Amino acid sequence: MTKNQLGQYIIPIAVLLVAINSVMFSMFLKTGVAVNNTTIWWIIQAIILGIFFIWKNKFVHKNQIQLMSVVHYYLIWNVFSIVHGLLVAEGYWDWKGLINNSMSLLIPIVAYAATNKLLVQYILKIFVRYGLPVFIGLMLFIFPDAYGYYLAPISFLLLFFPVLNTRWKLFLVALALLVILADLSARSNVIKFSFPLILSFIYYFRNYLSTHIFESVRKLFFLLPILLFILAATDTFNIFHMDDYIDTEFITLSSKAERGVVEQSLKADTRTFIYLEVLYSAEKYDYWWIGRSPARGYESYYFGLDDMSNRGERLGSEVSILNIFTWTGLIGVGLYFCIFYRASYLAIHESNNIFMKILGAFIAFRWLYAWIEDFNIFNITYFFLWVMIGICFSKSFRAMSNKEMMTWVNSIFEKPKKKIKQRRIKNKYVR
Repeated sequence: MTKNQLGQYIIPIAVLLVAINSVMFSMFLKTGVAVNNTTIWWIIQAIILGIFFIWKNKFVHKNQIQLMSVVHYYLIWNVFSIVHGLLVAEGYWDWKGLINNSMSLLIPIVAYAATNKLLVQYILKIFVRYGLPVFIGLMLFIFPDAYGYYLAPISFLLLFFPVLNTRWKLFLVALALLVILADLSARSNVIKFSFPLILSFIYYFRNYLSTHIFESVRKLFFLLPILLFILAATDTFNIFHMDDYIDTEFITLSSKAERGVVEQSLKADTRTFIYLEVLYSAEKYDYWWIGRSPARGYESYYFGLDDMSNRGERLGSEVSILNIFTWTGLIGVGLYFCIFYRASYLAIHESNNIFMKILGAFIAFRWLYAWIEDFNIFNITYFFLWVMIGICFSKSFRAMSNKEMMTWVNSIFEKPKKKIKQRRIKNKYVR
């Protein structure tokens, strides 16, 4: 067995472990069983990152790696931030936070392997074939808001909804509805599973939509968070203060570990105070450019009492872009922006199929959503975000026609043929 063949089997199993790891905390909260042993999962996470690093050059052509230079620079900066953390860490909780956050900051390494279309196809095959049956068992032991964490690859497959056969269309929609309706208060799950499905319908209007329209939407997604931030900072308009603009109350029921089923407002502002605390902390300690390192957090009046180091800090928040800013500074945010901007540009302007253009629009949307949520933690949701970014950079994905992409995605759901040797993933790319 060659190294490529070995990687073909190991990497999909590693992805499945990431999905299981994503719901371990929810399982602990619901069952009380200590299934989320920190040290064991650190070892597993380190092995998974090591696997993707070792096989990075096995599945990617050298010219493809050169195209992804901005990802390379971002990883280098994250390594610098981790070293920075080694210098500022003061105690046990700092070191624990540094290890946890370092794992998530190194996840972009998976983008390289994701440029290989056959490897990504095999990852999804294994998830559909084995990951979904595992999920049925896990449902009994996790809270409903964790369903979306585990099923993140399904949200990606929803982008191809129009070209799937009827059976799989119904199945994927059923999974999406399960995630959305299981807990409407988990607003992130609602958005991440409904928006790809909505975007997929662009396929039906592909003959009427020009690249110029896609580019306009892409730029809107990139400019909108900056514009909204300026409007909120100048006290002109705050999108999180929906009570100021909508009189009707929207209430849903949510399952909480400590309080059982409780009512929760869908208009609740859970973000403005986080922005204020992060910016105040950056001003107070002057870490605008290089951040405070992944070992330290921002000072928090609301969550500071939970700081085990008694410094009134919160290591991370629900808002992706604020975590990147706190840990890696404005330089890190700038590099993060460049990755999303470049990936979405390539997918829209330098691709031969409508599906890549749709994915490019979705990646641009994920930049916008990074200002609202998108946790930066070692879970399948964040992991698959970087898989999608790798796909956008991929020459082989972008070179395929609509028909070839349809064949590619439908092959994911095909049953394995007996007595036929598994196809070997070759180290090739399409110019």
